[in-house]
Amino acid sequence: MTKQQARFEPYDFNGGTCVAIAGADYCVVAADTRMSTGYNILTRDYSKIYKLADKCLMASSGFQADVRALQKVLGAKHLIYQHQHNKQMSCPAMARLLSNTLYYKRFFPYYTFNVLVGFDEEGKGCVYTYDAVGSYEKVGYSAQGSGAKLIMPVLDNQLKSPSPLLLPAQDAVTPLSEAEAIDVVKDVFASATERDIYTGDKLEIVILNADGMRREYAELRKD
Repeated sequence: MTKQQARFEPYDFNGGTCVAIAGADYCVVAADTRMSTGYNILTRDYSKIYKLADKCLMASSGFQADVRALQKVLGAKHLIYQHQHNKQMSCPAMARLLSNTLYYKRFFPYYTFNVLVGFDEEGKGCVYTYDAVGSYEKVGYSAQGSGAKLIMPVLDNQLKSPSPLLLPAQDAVTPLSEAEAIDVVKDVFASATERDIYTGDKLEIVILNADGMRREYAELRKD
């Protein structure tokens, strides 16, 4: 007779998809609002986009308990930075901080898959994409989460980011206007929702530009 033993599983996967696009003078980041576990929907109205600074946002999918823990750590470190330097952290500095924070936990990682958006030193939009242990890259667009494998081929086809191997290095920002980028985001989410059961219900879109930050919402499939 085999001995029954309780097994502790520290992780869960709560699904969801995040997409970010950077333009010459704007950033668009979007995520669906469904949070699931297995075949159960826990809530249909959960925001995956978190404001780290006035011009810096993070969208996260994966294990949402780890996402919340990561958000609290980054918020505390940013508050300390503001007290010490009397200013907010720039987006490239926040990108490095997120990488270091994830790498520090590499032996028991935050089970989170993040995209960070904001503006670089030249005022151009930038997107940083991450794996769970802090490896990151500055890109013109990215997708993370359960629907990323469905969305990235469409973004590659539509936005055609230059190869990072080209010399001299070419700018990664996308040639689309802000309105066109928002339309592309809505289209790719509508497509991903047809095939990914963890993506759906509602789409939250946050736009960063010279005028500040604004939010838009669009309906997605609810089944």
